[in-house]
Amino acid sequence: MAKNGKWKAAAQRAARAAAREADRLLRLAKQRVESSGAKQRLKRALQKAGRVLKAAGTAAVKAGIAAGKEAAKR
Repeated sequence: MAKNGKWKAAAQRAARAAAREADRLLRLAKQRVESSGAKQRLKRALQKAGRVLKAAGTAAVKAGIAAGKEAAKR
């Protein structure tokens, strides 16, 4: 019976060690993502897309106004 207890304890230690290693690797991966500037690149891309959409919306409004003026002339 003592061997069975030793086996269980060894399995638990191995599981804890594996969990710690997995946590360490996860923290390292998160640090690399943050340090690589992925968040900043994403933010810049979204800002650029917002500016493009704003310009397109402004152009559409101006085109609508021009079309309205042209239609009023006729």
